[in-house]
Order: sequence, then C-alpha cells, then structure tokens
Amino acid sequence: MALLPFVDVPAQGTAQAVVVWLHGLGDSGHGFAPIVPELRLPANAGVRFIFPHAPEIPVTINGGMRMRAWYDIKTMDLTNRADEAGVRQSAIAVTALLDKLISSGVPSERIMLAGFSQGGVIALHLLPRLPYKLAGFMALSTYMACPDKLSAEQLSHNKNTPVFIAHGTQDSVVPMAAGQQAYNTYKAAGFNVSWRDYRMPHSVCAQEVDEISRFIQSRLINKAEV
Repeated sequence: MALLPFVDVPAQGTAQAVVVWLHGLGDSGHGFAPIVPELRLPANAGVRFIFPHAPEIPVTINGGMRMRAWYDIKTMDLTNRADEAGVRQSAIAVTALLDKLISSGVPSERIMLAGFSQGGVIALHLLPRLPYKLAGFMALSTYMACPDKLSAEQLSHNKNTPVFIAHGTQDSVVPMAAGQQAYNTYKAAGFNVSWRDYRMPHSVCAQEVDEISRFIQSRLINKAEV
C-alpha cells in the first residue's frame, strides 16, 4: 500500500512530537494546515504537524461525484452513514502512516491523532484498535462508526489515553447528539474521554482552537514524564 500523501508543517525547533490531523469530506490536508499558527504554540515547541490527504472516491450522497473522502456516504441517516468497509480501509492507511512515523524514530507516545468530521470518525475508530499507545486523540464535530463492534474489537493500549471530543451546538451536518453518543459509548467502555461543546456550526471556533492548543501542549509539550 502506498503511503498517504500529506501536507507537512515542520516543527518549531527540533521535532520532538507529531500531530496527525485528518480532514473532513471534500477537503484536503491543506484545509486545516493554516490552523497551526493559530494554535500559538510556544517557540521551539518541537511539534510537527502532518495533514494527510484522503483518496479521491465517488461519494454516493453527492451524486457519485469524486472527491477526497475517507469513506463513502450512502445515506445521511447516522446509523448507516459511515461505510464500514471504507472506514476500515482508511484506518489501515492511517495506521500505516503512524507505523512509518514510529519506524522513523518517533515514539508512539509522542504522536497525537486528530480528526474533523469524517476524519474524526477514523480517529475514533482507531482509538480502541491501535496496537500501541498514542499521546492523545482529538475528535472534532464527528460521530462513531460501528459502535456495536466496540466491545469485541477493543484493545487496551489507549484505554487511559486522553481523548478530546468537541462539537458545535448549531451543527446541522453532524448533529451534536451524534457526537454525544460517541462520547457516552467510549466513556461507558472505560476510555478517558472528555466533552466540550461550543456555539458554532460544523466548523471550529476561536475558543475551541484555544482549548485544542492547551490539549496539545498538555500532552506533547508540558507532559510530565511518568
């Protein structure tokens, strides 16, 4: 399998950690790259950002138009919105990218996985299934695929890994209830999830960016070694 192409935003100072950030439907890795300076991380923070591009595939709800997507969407019904086969295929591709980072010398616990909307679905899908521990996860304006498979497929490596789940109260694309359902499901399963919501549509806002920055710093810059 060819490695996913990505936008690479080098670290300030010596690279000591990596955030892998997955975009939403129809976007690309370029979509979230401009958020890096808005995070206002400390000088010489040492955090590299990688923004992978999803493959271009036909998307059913958009009349079969080809666009960047982590999986097909056949219906807007949230129960069946995420094409399971596509989710699993993208999860394999993202895992291959994480494996490559680890084999290049980045410890897994110095890597954070983030995703917005479709990208968040992939991040949440990998949370209980990765065979190694990451520094943290961020799931933004998103929902959960295959909740009925969680108990049978979950591993314990990231059971205690902090997970930042956030959603907009005015989201008309992915209703906030879907994000809350994901949060509740993972919390009930014993994962270390936190919940934040903001007065915003299907997007990010300044307050959220500030809290994302604090989360990244707490896990990758100011994390106490244990």
